[in-house]
Formats: sequence, C-alpha cells, structure tokens
Amino acid sequence: MAWIVLVLSGLMETAWATALSESKGLTRLWPSVIFVITLVLSMGGLSYALNTIPVGTGYAVWVGIGAVGTALMGMAFLHEGVTVAKVLCLLLVVAGVVGLKVFH
Repeated sequence: MAWIVLVLSGLMETAWATALSESKGLTRLWPSVIFVITLVLSMGGLSYALNTIPVGTGYAVWVGIGAVGTALMGMAFLHEGVTVAKVLCLLLVVAGVVGLKVFH
C-alpha cells in the first residue's frame, strides 16, 4: 500500500508544481487553491509512505515521479519544447526510479 500511496503522491507533486506555475506567483485564485490542496496531499502521502519505505528510496522515487510528470506536463500542455535530449534524460530518470523500486 505504501508504494501505491508514494506513486499517487508523486503524481500530486506534478499537480502542485503545475498549479504553482499557473498561479502566476499565487496571484490567481483557482490555480493557487489547487496548488495548496495538492501540496498537502502530496506531502501527506509522502509522509505516510516513509513510515514503511526508507527515506532515501522513497524521496528519490517521489521526486523522480514529480520531476518526470512535471516535465511531461510542460511539454504536453504548457508549450515547452520537446527534444530528443529531453526525452532521453527523462527516460534515464524513469530508469533510476524503477531501479530503486526493483532493488529496494
């Protein structure tokens, strides 16, 4: 169960980072509200997961999911450029996250 919560928390990290960007410095109401809610959910889930999963593994997986998810959101919806180099780097992050899970 901790791994499921950790993955969901990583996805919430993607949501809060995207909402933070869209809030334009917390000056827009709804993106700011979404930012706060998803931040609390993300941190709460990470906290829960770290009761079972070692902090080094859990935090790295959480950050990896959030980083890859946020980069993909930027490329897909926020008009950030897509390059072969970016995609390859994101695949390396995914490989690292999967490796941490496999060798946990």
